Amino acid sequence: MTKKSIYSRLLITSDLQFVCVMLVFAITGSMSLYVSQLVIKIMNIDLINLSPFIFWPIRILSVFIFYQILLIIVAIPFGQFNYFLRIEKKMLSRFGLNLN
Repeated sequence: MTKKSIYSRLLITSDLQFVCVMLVFAITGSMSLYVSQLVIKIMNIDLINLSPFIFWPIRILSVFIFYQILLIIVAIPFGQFNYFLRIEKKMLSRFGLNLN
């Protein structure tokens, strides 16, 4: 893939925006894992108390939820709020949640 095709696929217009978008994705991914683990620990949910068949779906769902929230929050200081809001709406509409 060429740089031009990647930018058009991601709807990115400049090199600076590309760097900002990649940073937001990287920071949000790491933060969502950390926050999810912290919340699950506070709620005293672990593999000792719960079956793995219950624990892992709860953990995966919590990571997904925190990722959606943190993606918008982390995008704000990078000036990419509108870009990620558009992505969030598109992603959530695929799950049947229309936010328009």
